[in-house]
Amino acid sequence: MNRKTCLAMLALSLLGLWLLVGCNKKEEQPAATSEATPAAAPAATPIDPSTVASVSGTVKFDGAAPKASKIDMSQDAACKGTNTAETLVVNGGDLANVFVYVKEGLGDRTFDVPKDAVTLDQKGCQYHPHVLGVMAGQNIEIKNDDMTTHNIHPTPAQNREWNESQPPQAAPLEKSFAREEIMLPVKCNQHPWMKMYINVVKSPFYAVTGPDGKYEIKGLPPGDYTIAFVQEKLGEQTQKVTLAAKDSKTVDASFKQ
Repeated sequence: MNRKTCLAMLALSLLGLWLLVGCNKKEEQPAATSEATPAAAPAATPIDPSTVASVSGTVKFDGAAPKASKIDMSQDAACKGTNTAETLVVNGGDLANVFVYVKEGLGDRTFDVPKDAVTLDQKGCQYHPHVLGVMAGQNIEIKNDDMTTHNIHPTPAQNREWNESQPPQAAPLEKSFAREEIMLPVKCNQHPWMKMYINVVKSPFYAVTGPDGKYEIKGLPPGDYTIAFVQEKLGEQTQKVTLAAKDSKTVDASFKQ
């Protein structure tokens, strides 16, 4: 091999080494998007407190109230609950555990997510409350007051599914859901009768009927709204209502099997 050929090969080798080092340096640089700061949440739409209105009412069950079914908790001696199912709770014709919320009429308004968490308790091997309302992104504090291990397992359609055990006297779990979803089912894999529903909404305008079937939604800006009433077994019905400034309207509902 002559001198010129050797020099040419050496030059090519050096060029290849230089290119390799350059490529490696390029690859080591972090992607510009990986450090991107998440977009700030849009500011809440102002509501004039001097004009706010409210809607309230009572939800009834039409017909003879079904007899509450009993729960067999004998598989776990630590379960000492009321043993009564909450699928359909009727008291003197009043229907409890109906989720009531403003389904339409708020347009593109935005609302601040509450800083305070809502509480979901496990006591007597049942969930309390049976129906819960929460805003998207709001924390839910899940407690276990029983002397047995529970396994909290939401099975959402629009949100991330998770499944976590919580032994007795464990610290509360802190969870949240990012997307709106009505009647999101939650179960306990340890105790198959334990079921409840979380309702994730975009606004603070919601309520759950109590044992007397009553609800109230306050602080609404004037407007035309669709109010939805949702019951886990009986489905959903809606009613329209127009609220003027400082208005207070009654909107009742009735379900039947």
